[in-house]
Amino acid sequence: MNMLIYGLITGLLFGFLLQKGRVLLYDKQLGALRLKDMTIVKFMLSSVIVGMVGVYLLNDLGLAKLSIKATILGPVIIGGLVFGIGWGLLGYCPGTSAGALGEGRWDAIWGILGMIFGAGIFAEAYPMLKSTVYTWGDYGKITLPQVLGVNHWFVIPVFVAAAVVLFLWFEKKAL
Repeated sequence: MNMLIYGLITGLLFGFLLQKGRVLLYDKQLGALRLKDMTIVKFMLSSVIVGMVGVYLLNDLGLAKLSIKATILGPVIIGGLVFGIGWGLLGYCPGTSAGALGEGRWDAIWGILGMIFGAGIFAEAYPMLKSTVYTWGDYGKITLPQVLGVNHWFVIPVFVAAAVVLFLWFEKKAL
């Protein structure tokens, strides 16, 4: 039960930050899709960097355990295409749909219905997908540090530095 409560608190906090970061706005979503406004890209990249540092730090301190999922290209590519098409058609991704609905934008209900409908289709199709799509490009449970044969603390600063360079470049392009 504690894990559910932690998940709820984390989700509410993330939703609050999405709202405060103004990434729930349709104009920001459209700007990201058109590569004109990098607010959402910067927000998500910041989330990934903070998450990467936090997860590995908690793992190293023994406060959490890494649960690495298998890298399987088939479902990742197909899922990415479905996600991208849905985001492009609706103008919201799943998380921002929930946040936009919370702000009172009723058009976001289509994103939530799409999530529910998509989850139902996936659940029904999973037995067939497991023996087909889930076998395409299965690399197992790997991480970039494992592939490179180095400690994760050699890789993380490179990603943090790359994110900083990207942020600076985005700001320069915006001027």
